Amino acid sequence: MSIPLPTPVLPKALDVPSIEFKPPSARIPSYKPMVIAPADLEAPEEVEPEKTTEQPEPPKLKIPVIDIQMPIPETAVVVTAVTTAVVAVATTSVTQSLFEPIKKKVQKQLQAKVNKWKEQRQKKKKASSEN
Repeated sequence: MSIPLPTPVLPKALDVPSIEFKPPSARIPSYKPMVIAPADLEAPEEVEPEKTTEQPEPPKLKIPVIDIQMPIPETAVVVTAVTTAVVAVATTSVTQSLFEPIKKKVQKQLQAKVNKWKEQRQKKKKASSEN
């Protein structure tokens, strides 16, 4: 005696196209080796040493009263220092003129709150001392 089992009707499988997958490739880090010459390295005998040109001394300002010579800085250094100073002064002036009214208003509001707090505290002290 066999039991009749129903056979399922399954739809056909979907045709999924295959995807071409290329695995990622990595660039291996590399560096150029730094060559450090040994401490006792000397030039061959037939090589002439380079002639070095001496740099001229920077201009100096002589202060006659104390008899000291002060080196004068390069133009680029002076321009940078002057620019920085001008920007700092301008920024300070502008921000001070902008924040001064705000500061006064905040101080007035804070002082009003402090005065109100003091009055309430004195009222509480008077009420507690009368009882």
